[in-house]
Amino acid sequence: MPHVTSFEEFSKAAERLYHQDPTRVRIVTKYRHCEGKLVVKITDDQVCLVYRTEHAQDLKKLEKLTSQLMRLMVSK
Repeated sequence: MPHVTSFEEFSKAAERLYHQDPTRVRIVTKYRHCEGKLVVKITDDQVCLVYRTEHAQDLKKLEKLTSQLMRLMVSK
C-alpha cells in the first residue's frame, strides 16, 4: 500500500482512481481517538492509496474531496 504524504497528491490520485473504474472504488476512513490519527484509504482492489494525518485542517480537505467524489458518483 503506497502511503501518500501530501493531501493534494492523494486527492489527485483518488480522482484518477475513481475515473478508471467508478463501480469498484471504495473509501474507508478510520479515526483513532487515543492516537489522534485519521487514516483514509481509497481502493479498487488493484490499487490502494493510504493517507494518514494528525492535523485537524486536513478534515476540511477530506470533506471537500468526499463531496467532490460524491458529485462525480451522482452525475453518472
